[in-house]
Amino acid sequence: SVSAAFWEDLQRLGLQDFPCGLGSWNKSRFNARRNPPRGWLGLGADPARQEETVLLGEESPDALMELLHDRHSPWALPTDCSPQDQHLREMAVLAPELVHGSNVFRVFRSLRIIDKRVEEVDEGLLQLDQLEELILSANHISRITSANLPQTLKVLELCCNAVADLQDLCAHPPPELQHLGLGYNRLCGPSQDKYLTAAFWPNLVSLDLSFNNFTDLLGLVSQLSSLQKLRILVLQGNPVALIPTYRGFLVDSLTKLSILDDIHIGPDERHQFHGLARQPELIRSEARVVVSIGKIKGVPDPSTCQQLEVGSEAPVITYSYCVTYEF
Repeated sequence: SVSAAFWEDLQRLGLQDFPCGLGSWNKSRFNARRNPPRGWLGLGADPARQEETVLLGEESPDALMELLHDRHSPWALPTDCSPQDQHLREMAVLAPELVHGSNVFRVFRSLRIIDKRVEEVDEGLLQLDQLEELILSANHISRITSANLPQTLKVLELCCNAVADLQDLCAHPPPELQHLGLGYNRLCGPSQDKYLTAAFWPNLVSLDLSFNNFTDLLGLVSQLSSLQKLRILVLQGNPVALIPTYRGFLVDSLTKLSILDDIHIGPDERHQFHGLARQPELIRSEARVVVSIGKIKGVPDPSTCQQLEVGSEAPVITYSYCVTYEF
């Protein structure tokens, strides 16, 4: 579950262990913050004065931070860790009470759990009641229940999972969501088109549906047209993208789009495709695919000219092949 992966990551960070957390290496500094004697400046005050108050056998904040940042330090994070991981550890040095116990839930604005074999988005995620960005790419999620999502979410990324149905996600979706990433999943049109409307996503600015199985361009556009704030749309990799008039029809139908399939829509392109949305008869249920053969091993090349001597009576041998593709 997402919760299990979350706690596993926290444990790996060692927020309660040296040089983070609270221990013999910094205890007097935080005891003094709770019961400050006269002249005690506390955390966040003049660093020079803080250095003066460090007791024998303890470490200054600067020394502890250096242990986190020096790449040769045994307490340095691996290079593949996120900036958020580093920030949490710094916070555990400077203000360990903020990441102790349940307090840690209020710290998170962004959570990235990528390629951790997560299958379930469980209700434990609701403890992160300040969460705005949730990245769950490259996991094994097949269904996601909106009741288990913090309502504060603005970004939800589910790329490279196994999501085939949006019904549970759209039961009570986060109302402020601005980006929804569903690329490389198993969504099929037209059964899922009805969940891609402003009734579920009134503030959606960016939508990634790439590399799914949407097949009904007219039906999909009729639903997406209700998303008045939509500016970025990715549909490449779907069967609809093979339709010859695909891009022109979308550009003219969704007039507020700024970017389609990672390509900016300029005024010239708007003018070029103007009026295409009023000609749905141009959208045929067929597509043209060009397949280029780079190299075939073990077969004589039919284009190679035979080098024959002048006056030779040797027979001329020609080769031809038929290659069939089944879709």
